[in-house]
Amino acid sequence: MKAMIVNTFGSTDVFELSEIAKPQIKPNHVLVSIKATSINTVDTMIRQMGPELPLSPAAPALLGMDFAGVVEDVGEGVTTFAKGDEVYGCAGGLADLPGTLAEYIVADADLLALKPKNLTMQESAALPLVGITAYEGLQRAGVNKGQKVLVHGGSGGVGHIAIQLAKHFEADVYSTGGGESQLQMIQTLGATGINYKNESVAQYVDKYTNGNGFDIVFDSVGGENMINSFEAAALNAHVASTVAMVNIDLSTAHFKGLSLHVVFMLIPMLHNSGRKEHGRILEAIAKIAESSDFRPIVDKETFTLEQASQAHAHLESGKAMGKVVIKVA
Repeated sequence: MKAMIVNTFGSTDVFELSEIAKPQIKPNHVLVSIKATSINTVDTMIRQMGPELPLSPAAPALLGMDFAGVVEDVGEGVTTFAKGDEVYGCAGGLADLPGTLAEYIVADADLLALKPKNLTMQESAALPLVGITAYEGLQRAGVNKGQKVLVHGGSGGVGHIAIQLAKHFEADVYSTGGGESQLQMIQTLGATGINYKNESVAQYVDKYTNGNGFDIVFDSVGGENMINSFEAAALNAHVASTVAMVNIDLSTAHFKGLSLHVVFMLIPMLHNSGRKEHGRILEAIAKIAESSDFRPIVDKETFTLEQASQAHAHLESGKAMGKVVIKVA
């Protein structure tokens, strides 16, 4: 089968079109003909850093985590899927799990679900990693009807899904963005846009919460921005962060009694623990998509498998809106 292989980690031009063996079916797994895959920031980090990142596969590496496709075969013990099913999931591209920049994948059935019937293969491939991350973060923070939820980075991959899921759970949603196009996307998704370049945290907390703070802050920006999340949160509120690798003073979190939820959705794949929960979340997201206008935003620039380098470069350019998708077949 065709695959884009990384023999040396580094810049975006490291991908090489190769012919490798089609993976063989094994128990509790399904063989999927991949129709589309999408690129996440973690994919670019693995490509850049290689062995410096503990979760990276060894070279020669087959990267890519998300995919949507059609089941071609099922292994012993699989009862939830059958040949011909259209599925989606996040199932490879790290550690010892071969990735999705290829024509086929043998994936753990627990990490998959039937794709939303009303979404295309490209839209479905854009969803798994960001969808699971957003859903898990909001659920762990206890999202509920009528709560004020602030999403940092609402025009990004995780952020634009978090907005839509928070709206689905009937929260009152606000989101930060740094430009006109970002704010327009945020408002199109049903959230109140906040230009963080023009308004301080104190200003928008006072404006939208009467100075009380937000019940939930979903921080898809992370890093030093976590300080802003603590400042924006109400007393005894919840902060969910997708990037918590940072050294900061936790005094504000302490005196407000905040709960911090670090969301690292790759844990089930890395440790082979709790994988069924990912399948369950994907099932829930599919039902939400099929019963509402929820859908991922796919960047207008589309790429083929052979253009993996260009796709990575486009995501890193900062010009992408929504998810960058590669059409495999």
